[in-house]
Amino acid sequence: MYIKRHLETTIEKLNSCFKVLLVTGPRQVGKTTLLRRLAAVDRTYVTMDDISVRSLAMTEPALFLQRYKPPLLIDEIQLAPKLLPYLKMYVDEQGQNGDFWLTR
Repeated sequence: MYIKRHLETTIEKLNSCFKVLLVTGPRQVGKTTLLRRLAAVDRTYVTMDDISVRSLAMTEPALFLQRYKPPLLIDEIQLAPKLLPYLKMYVDEQGQNGDFWLTR
């Protein structure tokens, strides 16, 4: 059963203002559930818990961004810190508001 959160309205507003949105908090509080519920059909979900996805993000971050195009929800971003500079370069060069949603 999904519990509606007050944060939903805030996330929807921020999504239209910023290229990257990071949701942080303790384990098992519903960060991923919240974002997946709010995500549009065209937003791809990837989790860094998946070892093959994480390996690609860590060893070939540019290829990762070619394979997984925004809008993108990246879960557990802290597991792939080498991807962060590439996300920055992407949003600086061609990013649009709402391109990346991240959880930590």
